[in-house]
Amino acid sequence: MTSTSPALGDTARPPALIALDWGTTSLRAWLLAGPLQVLEARQSDHGIMRLPAGGFREAFETIGAEWLASAPRLPVVACGMVGSAQGWREVPYVGTPADATALAAGLTTCEMSGGRILRIVPGVMHDGPLPDVMRGEETQIVGASLGAPASAAGRRLFVLPGTHSKWAATQAGRIVEFRTFMTGEMYAALRGHTILGRLMCDAPQRDADAFERGVRTGREQHGVGGLLASVFSARSLGLAGRLPKASLADYLSGLLIGAELEGALRLFDSAGTGAVQEIDIVGNEALSARYVEAFAAAGIGRVRLHPQASPAGLWHIAALAGLIAS
Repeated sequence: MTSTSPALGDTARPPALIALDWGTTSLRAWLLAGPLQVLEARQSDHGIMRLPAGGFREAFETIGAEWLASAPRLPVVACGMVGSAQGWREVPYVGTPADATALAAGLTTCEMSGGRILRIVPGVMHDGPLPDVMRGEETQIVGASLGAPASAAGRRLFVLPGTHSKWAATQAGRIVEFRTFMTGEMYAALRGHTILGRLMCDAPQRDADAFERGVRTGREQHGVGGLLASVFSARSLGLAGRLPKASLADYLSGLLIGAELEGALRLFDSAGTGAVQEIDIVGNEALSARYVEAFAAAGIGRVRLHPQASPAGLWHIAALAGLIAS
């Protein structure tokens, strides 16, 4: 378990909330005195898929018991896969359009040790011919929406890079539609479990030119037979001596992100008006930087970054639910 103290903000105020982002592979926890006032931040690898049966209480005790011992009445709110069918307790989805008020109303309680209560934020489902779901990203979007400039009060487009990247459109603060792209998981699978990875090797530094070349190829793949036809170039360019082996991984990353970007822009600008001019990115610094590069190559230079959206979103939802003072 890793811990930082303090992470953000003024530590003079007393703690008011324990906030958890409990995902598939990791658990992040914050002791909050305000929406952007983190007294302490902790992280462990106790994601829901890395726990033994019934291991949720023990995992929480490992990361949060000390906080509760010093302030036993603190409310605890969690988002993410902890509310999935494989989580601590399955929480029903809220349908689109969904806002922070609907998420607060859908909080589901779960008993911890000592009679304490954990409240889990519901995920969101967007119905349609190909239904889509999110758990955790809805809370990040809420947090990233706080304090938005007046120019962003209408429609906004959020990108949440990761193993399963999410693109979500909001209107007046409500999530109205979204789509999942399995970009990160596809990259890991192709590099680690297919012949594409056999030529790749770890590089001392990333190759920005190879990444940009991949982005361009990925964006153009609709006209050259689709992604399944172009992805083999992550091997063939190496065999032909046109890219060094140490650059192939960055090329593959760019190829997949470029294909994601092109597909998403087509979806969210279906009228072909070029209306997508501004993007909100919610995610870790390193991965967000790659998407900033890809957007710049696509002519989208106005980007807002939100690296600490989860604790702010959890605070806002807890306040709307009456668990803490607004």
